[in-house]
Amino acid sequence: MFRSDLPITRYLLALLCLLMGGAADAELKLKVSPLLQDRLTAQQRAAAPSFVEGQRMESEIGIGLLAEDDVEFRRADLVLRAQKLEYDQATDTAHARGSVRVNQSGNVFEGDTLDLRVDAFEGSFTNARFYLLSADAHGDAERIDFLDDTRSVVQNATFTTCRREGGPDWVPAWFLRATTLHLDSEEGVAEAEDTTVRFQNVPVLGLPAMTFPLSGERRSGMLSPVYGADNVSGTEITVPYYLNIAPNRDATLYPTWMSERGVNYGGEFRYLEPGYSGLLRVDYMPDDKLRDMDREGYYFQHRAGVSGAYGSLGLNLNISRVSDDNYWRDFPRASNSLTQRLLPADVSVNWGQGPYSATARVLRYQTLQVSDAPIVPPYDRQQLTARYAEPNFGGFDFSLDGDYTQFTVDELALTSQSTANRVNADRTVWRGALSYPIRGAAGFVIPKASIHATSYQFEQALDLSSYSGSLNGLSADASSATRTVPTYSLDAGLVFEREASYFGSAYRQTLEPRLFYTRTPFVEQGYLPNYDSAAQDFSLTSIYSENTFMGNDRIADNNLLTVGVSTRLFDAERGAEILHLGVAQRLRFEDQRVTLPGGTASPEGLSDLLLGAELNIDPRWHVDSAVQWNDRLGESERSTFSMRYNPSPYRVVNLAYRFQRAQSETSEDSELINLGWQWPINDLWRDWGEDLGPGRGQGAGRWYSVGRLNYSQTDHKLVDTTMGFEYDAGCWLGRFVFERLQTGLTTANQRIMFQLELVGFGRVGVDPLQTLQKNIPRYQLLREQTTSPSRFSNYE
Repeated sequence: MFRSDLPITRYLLALLCLLMGGAADAELKLKVSPLLQDRLTAQQRAAAPSFVEGQRMESEIGIGLLAEDDVEFRRADLVLRAQKLEYDQATDTAHARGSVRVNQSGNVFEGDTLDLRVDAFEGSFTNARFYLLSADAHGDAERIDFLDDTRSVVQNATFTTCRREGGPDWVPAWFLRATTLHLDSEEGVAEAEDTTVRFQNVPVLGLPAMTFPLSGERRSGMLSPVYGADNVSGTEITVPYYLNIAPNRDATLYPTWMSERGVNYGGEFRYLEPGYSGLLRVDYMPDDKLRDMDREGYYFQHRAGVSGAYGSLGLNLNISRVSDDNYWRDFPRASNSLTQRLLPADVSVNWGQGPYSATARVLRYQTLQVSDAPIVPPYDRQQLTARYAEPNFGGFDFSLDGDYTQFTVDELALTSQSTANRVNADRTVWRGALSYPIRGAAGFVIPKASIHATSYQFEQALDLSSYSGSLNGLSADASSATRTVPTYSLDAGLVFEREASYFGSAYRQTLEPRLFYTRTPFVEQGYLPNYDSAAQDFSLTSIYSENTFMGNDRIADNNLLTVGVSTRLFDAERGAEILHLGVAQRLRFEDQRVTLPGGTASPEGLSDLLLGAELNIDPRWHVDSAVQWNDRLGESERSTFSMRYNPSPYRVVNLAYRFQRAQSETSEDSELINLGWQWPINDLWRDWGEDLGPGRGQGAGRWYSVGRLNYSQTDHKLVDTTMGFEYDAGCWLGRFVFERLQTGLTTANQRIMFQLELVGFGRVGVDPLQTLQKNIPRYQLLREQTTSPSRFSNYE
């Protein structure tokens, strides 16, 4: 044995030689090796070198050592500090006394005495305090028993995520007290026995046992109850249970008790495989007191795909069904797929290989009819499509499409307003197109020719006795019809560029004129039923299209020239687009004669003028607007304007204005103003907060205002409303939100949501987060763990 007051470097050398069997070439340089990963095994830890510092040290080669005064012991991901350390090399056991502090992979433990087997990380701590990195939580304990480097048992413990402040009498805003607390950092979960949760030092929850997460890892167990109240269902209590079936499968059961209606039994199952994925959601409510009947709804989505020598094959299913026509009104917060009035059962199989592709599809709708707002049900369809497309065949682009569809209508979904001209049919469509694109750096020219051939076979003969147009040789009770329509077009454009300077900044500006001419001769089509055609949205994109209708039942006769020009402004340094302005107008040389049923033909002459502008001054601002101007009337037919201001995280304002003039004498103008926001109220007294990074808010003690207002200028009233406040106290969050959803001309669903979130522990109350995320674009959660913290983020 030897004893010395040599410098620290010599102590390090002596200890290293002792632990490594006296190797003369021992490496003294401290470095990050492949062993130092976020989780080390006991074997990796045992193979790592050890380092010790202290004011006094005694050691015996092969036996152990004694270090005193400001002792520091390091091995791999373990740092141990104490006033006195006895290390037994034979048992790999450390006995530490006096201000003991252990940092193990970022988790910190402090106390009076520690006995620890270092590599296995087995031992005990008395009168201890702990800090858990993954949960950013801490607490006190009478005793901590380490089972290994990921599991421990804490006796008479407290647990909180509130930052420690003040002296020994400080009480956190919330904390959990348990007689026994089992911590498992590998599973990311804590199990507590004989627990009490206190908020503002008032007991709010007491349970004989409970489980809660220490990280974002999934685990089976009861989730926090969700409470609610509205004017339709009364008081609501949902008690969800989560099942972590496998890493790629899970399920959630969410029975909900409604004081005015009964109990809704709901569940959701999700799965994800390399070749397929899907989701199934089912709700069942026996004997709903609101309607005096059983209610149910389900939603199933499945996606699958496989690739091989014979191409790629895909399967898509999207099926929604509910029990009755009022489901969308009475369950406004069900999944979006169940709150629509047209519920699809859509099944398709897709195949593709090279230029060939094909699809088989079956689509059935459930139409939810209500007496005060009936809708026209769409046709169900069974469809086969095939396509051959060769994008560059000797400089030509060629495509050929075939489409065979059976159209049927659900007689039960028809109303007195939708029975006219409803006839089932089989329709066959062939579309061929040939173009020769010529593209260059300064512009493009694309001549194109296409043909559209259609044949119909009707289930019952058409009644055309009152039709005033030409029947193309058909009888007044025809049971079949054919139609062939050719189309010719020429699309040409140029791109000019120049260097420009505005307001002292350098830009690159473009000028892009474009001409588009299309010619489609008139072919009588008014006698044909309309199965899937609709008017295209008149925009700066669709104005350069050959057909003003979508679908295959109406091909517009056109002899028109579209003239347009756009200019774009790019930042000379960053290359970002700052400004985009566009204007376009059609010159029709002949009156359009083909229309949709009940539609109005476009007259000869100039069309409405389209103007569009998009502005991105900097990443904080985005402005987008479009105007459809009727020069004959001297007024706008349609106008849209949207603006977003997003200067920093948790600060966003969205403003949108939409105006649509009535298209017929029986309809009304539509004018809507939409305002949504998330903004710190503390800004009013110039408390700007701080950027703590994604998902961490902007500091404790801050209020946020959140909301969305949808106002109808036509009706002079708010249609949908969401307004509320959020408070960030650092270790807990409070949310208070009011929501009003319009469910009919004179009916609305209203509810108040209040939620208390104990950060890192759980949420209690009515959850408004889904409502806020759906209604406020760019809304950000005040607490959202984006990445798991590394042990190096708490490195010593």
